Amino acid sequence: MSLSDLPDVNAALNTLAATLLVMGWVFIRNGQRTAHRNCMLLAVLVSTAFLTCYLIYHFKVGSVRFPVNNWVRYVYLTILFTHTVLAAAVPILVGITLYRAARKQFDKHKRIARWTLPIWLYVSVTGVIVYWMNYRMYGPRRQ
Repeated sequence: MSLSDLPDVNAALNTLAATLLVMGWVFIRNGQRTAHRNCMLLAVLVSTAFLTCYLIYHFKVGSVRFPVNNWVRYVYLTILFTHTVLAAAVPILVGITLYRAARKQFDKHKRIARWTLPIWLYVSVTGVIVYWMNYRMYGPRRQ
């Protein structure tokens, strides 16, 4: 694996994280607490692996400029902006949510999880969209 493979790895990790988040939500809606817990902990691990790969890639490569200069650029930058702002909140929200679950403060856990889940899911999905737009649709790996 080379440095140029990391955007693909990151997209796969974000896709997996989003899938695990939805599965965890379905499990808790069906009263399957153990399956919910396992899915959510796995989502944390996958997201941590994503963040590690993301930081390594951008430390080595720097920022990647979007290669198109038309209306699509504005769509991309809007998605990227919302993604970035909300991504900064995810580790804090996840940390608080996990802390409350670990302390068995399930009422408090549930209250913050109602915010954490949709924000985390949005960040995971828009991460894949940003990847797709920047590396597949318009970027150097366009096929």
